[in-house]
Amino acid sequence: MPSLAKFSVSTKTSRPKIWFERGMALLVLINLGIVLFDYSYIPLRNFYLKELPRLTKIYDPVKAIEPNRDTEKYLTTVEQLKAEVKQAGLQSPKTELLLQQLRQLSVEMIDKNPFEVVNKTGTLEKIKNRMRRHVRQESSKEAFQLFWSRKYLSQSNWSKEINFYDQNIQPLLATNYFRPYGETGDFVDYFWQIDIWFIIVFGFEFIIRTYYIHRRHLGLTWLEAMLWRWYDVFLLLPVWRSLRLIPLVIRLHQSHLVNLDSLQAHINYGFVSNFAEELTEVVVIRVINQMQAAIQRGDLKDLLSNRLAHSYIDLNNINEVEAIANVLVKVTVYKVLPKIQPDLEAILRHSLNKVLDQSPIYRNLKQVPGIGNLPIQLIDQLINEVSQSTYTAIKDTLEDPVGAKLSQDLVQHFSEALGTELQRQHTLQKIQSLLFDLLEEIKINYVQDLSEEDLQRLLQQTRKTRKTSYKNK
Repeated sequence: MPSLAKFSVSTKTSRPKIWFERGMALLVLINLGIVLFDYSYIPLRNFYLKELPRLTKIYDPVKAIEPNRDTEKYLTTVEQLKAEVKQAGLQSPKTELLLQQLRQLSVEMIDKNPFEVVNKTGTLEKIKNRMRRHVRQESSKEAFQLFWSRKYLSQSNWSKEINFYDQNIQPLLATNYFRPYGETGDFVDYFWQIDIWFIIVFGFEFIIRTYYIHRRHLGLTWLEAMLWRWYDVFLLLPVWRSLRLIPLVIRLHQSHLVNLDSLQAHINYGFVSNFAEELTEVVVIRVINQMQAAIQRGDLKDLLSNRLAHSYIDLNNINEVEAIANVLVKVTVYKVLPKIQPDLEAILRHSLNKVLDQSPIYRNLKQVPGIGNLPIQLIDQLINEVSQSTYTAIKDTLEDPVGAKLSQDLVQHFSEALGTELQRQHTLQKIQSLLFDLLEEIKINYVQDLSEEDLQRLLQQTRKTRKTSYKNK
C-alpha cells in the first residue's frame, strides 16, 4: 500500500484548493456509491421490487430489464380469471376457458423454464415445491393441473386458494424478467451512460493536474507527470470500477476529510512484523553460509598468504593487521601499563617472597634481630626499580626512531611468522574446522533469537519516532 503521507495536502494549502480537493473527493465517493448500487441491483432486485417498486421502474431500463412475456402472460391470465369469477362465478364458460389456459401455461412454464435466461431457475423450483406441498402431489405438473381445476377450486374454497396464490406464487412469478444479450455475449447494460459523465469530469481533472505537475516539475515528461497521480487512472476505466476505492481513500485522506494515518500504520507495521522475521533469518543464514563456503574453499589460507590480490580490494594500501597491532602496542604501553603497574609489582613481590621462603638462608636471615625486615625492603626496592626500568625502557624504545623501527619490524615479523605457522596443513585444517563449527553453532543458537526478537516493541519505537519527527516539521 502506498504511503498516504506523501499524498497529504499541506495545511498551508490555500482554502480554495482544499475545498476543491474535498469537492472532488465527495464526487468520487458519490460515483463509487452509484457503482456499488449498480453492482448490487441485480442480486437485490427482489428486495427492491417488494420494498421500493418505484425504484425498479426507474432503474430497470438502465439494466435493460424487460417484463418476461411468458410469466407476464401467466400473471395477466390469473388477473382475468379473478375478474371473471368475481363477475360470473366459477361455473361460467369463460372461467373454464381461462382455467384450461392456466393449466396449459403451467405445463409450458415447467417445460421451458422462462427463469433460466436470467439465472433464476431457483425461483421456479420454489414455485413448484410450494404448489406440490399445497395440493399434496408428487408431480409439479399434476399439482398445477389439479390446482387450476374448477372442481378443486370449488371444493377447497375459491377465496382461500386464490389467497394462497397471491401470497406464495404470484410474488415469485413477478420477480422474473427478461434481459437481452449483447454482441459480446454479456447482458446488455446501459450503466455506462450514467458513468460516462463522471469519467469525463475525472478525465478532464486528470489532464489539468498532469499539465500542472508537468509545468511545476520541468524535468518530468508527460508520462512521468501522469504517473505522479497513477491512482487516478482507476477513475477513468470503464471496467473494474470497484478499484475506484483506491483513489477514493487517497483523496479522502489528502483532503483531510478522513484521517487514515493510524490505519496505514497498522497495515504497514503488520506487514513488517510478518515479513521481518523471515527476512532476518534469510539474511543472517545466507551471510553465515557464505562465510562457511569461503572457509571450505580455502580463502582463509589465501588471506593469510596474501594471495587474494587478484580479487581482494584494498581501499587504503594499509596492512590493517599490522596497523591494529601498532595501535594496541601504543595503547598498552602509554595507557594500560601505568594503570596496572601496582598489580604487576604485587604479583612479582608475591612470586619472589614465595621463592625466597623456600630458601633456608632467607629463613635464617629473617630470624636475626635488626635485619629481619631488610630482605623484604630490598625485595620491594628491587621490584620497584625493575618494573620502572622495564616500563621506561619500553616507552623509550617506542619514542626512539630506531627503537620504533625495531618494534615495527618485530610486529611485522611476528605477523609473518604467525601467518606462516597458521598455514601449515595440520594447523590450518584445525582452524578451518573450528571456525566452520563455530559459525554453525551461531546459526543454530543465535539466528533463532534474532527471529524471536520483540518486533512489536521495535515497531512501536519506530512509530513513536516517526510521530515525533512529523510533529516537529
